[in-house]
Amino acid sequence: MNLVLFGRRMSSNEVVTARDAGRERRRLTRAIKESLRDTGAQLSRLNHEVGGRVNIRTSDLECLDQIGREGPLSPTSLARLTGQHPATLTGILDRLERDGWIARDRDPDDRRGVVVRAERGRGAEILRLFLVESGMSPALDEILNGYSEADLEVIADFLRRTAIAGRVAADRLSATR
Repeated sequence: MNLVLFGRRMSSNEVVTARDAGRERRRLTRAIKESLRDTGAQLSRLNHEVGGRVNIRTSDLECLDQIGREGPLSPTSLARLTGQHPATLTGILDRLERDGWIARDRDPDDRRGVVVRAERGRGAEILRLFLVESGMSPALDEILNGYSEADLEVIADFLRRTAIAGRVAADRLSATR
């Protein structure tokens, strides 16, 4: 059997090899997508466990993480970032403020507005749980030590692009509500 591909005649062995390579690529792609789903589930479980240790709901912990990474920010910006309804977000912010995790301050650019910031020092408690007590940081270090710098660049790029794709997908679904 001969097949002409891109103006070149391919032998039957080349056709079988190309077909096998396509199957292997589909298998690997499927395995990566399933691993991402499992990673998401396990990280969600870890968030739940950490939140339980510091008596914070998972949705509150996600908001606190965004405030810590992006803050200070307005409640409106936080609602957009987290996908929370503004009324729900008010309850989350009330709980976080009551328990000393965040503070609400007047917006320096607009005295009528409010910005939310994480309280200094409280985040260390959560980081200790995530990175030390859970064993996650040493486990990640051990995993990453098995990769070359070139591999790490590819992994970092993949994860960055995956996070962007996730954000775009969430924004797309949010826009159709």
